[in-house]
Amino acid sequence: MAHDHHADDRHAHEQRHAPSHAHTHDTDIDWNESAPRLEAQAELFTPVYERAMAWLAKEVTEPGLIVDAGSGPGVVACLFAEAFPGARVVAVDGTEPLLERARARAARQGVADRFDTLAGELPGVLGELDYPADLLWASRSLHHLGDQQAGLAAFADRLAPGGTLALLEGGLPSRFLPRDIGIGRPGLQTRLDVLEGEWFARMRADLPGSVAVTEDWPALLTAAGLQHTRTRSFLLDLPAPATDRARAYAAATLSRLRDAATESLDAEDRATLDRLLDPADPASVHRRPDVFVLGAYTVHTAVRPV
Repeated sequence: MAHDHHADDRHAHEQRHAPSHAHTHDTDIDWNESAPRLEAQAELFTPVYERAMAWLAKEVTEPGLIVDAGSGPGVVACLFAEAFPGARVVAVDGTEPLLERARARAARQGVADRFDTLAGELPGVLGELDYPADLLWASRSLHHLGDQQAGLAAFADRLAPGGTLALLEGGLPSRFLPRDIGIGRPGLQTRLDVLEGEWFARMRADLPGSVAVTEDWPALLTAAGLQHTRTRSFLLDLPAPATDRARAYAAATLSRLRDAATESLDAEDRATLDRLLDPADPASVHRRPDVFVLGAYTVHTAVRPV
């Protein structure tokens, strides 16, 4: 999942979607190299997912079937299996190598007997589910569908009566560094947010069948025929000094931003990013003591009428 809240989406889009986080097959990707990074980043976000699941558990009682629509390597799907021990979980993704890792993770964690996978593109592949879902989780997969309202309608159609759709969309950009980091102009991450927002708008506009909508998620959920909308945000708060995994996440995010926005950055900001990404530089995110990870992730829920 965030996450600069679009930076990870862009990486996932480049790596496996057509992000969401609906997926496309890309034979040029080295999944042996990419999948562990995706897993490590999802594991970093475990506190967010666990708090979201505790919140969902108050609304969704004893679900029989949980579907993770856009599961990637299965980190979150396996967390659902642990959080809801009476449920069967189906991880849905368009990339079979990631689903192989999801099955292996489920086996390692002792939940394979109630864990299944389904390969195919969202939302159409959901029609292959044997049963409607009591809980359908879609973490930043919807915004990679050109027509988000139609995608929501398709998600809602696969819910059992009384079933819940949980949509992770929006939130706030992640922060890794103070405003003034002692090198370059203060406010680097704020400027990167602007470039990331522009990238996200282009990504949305270039999707097949792209339809512009006002991203009022409760209103969109209601328009899809669902009711009882609720919204809550969850913090990922990993203070300094950062762990090696948090530093790696910050470095990967900043590296992708630098590569994607090279032509839009001025020379000073490019030089600052180069220093931040140089492991030999004491000012880099690999070594500096003030690196942290702070982000906010928003979950919207709604229920299919009985």
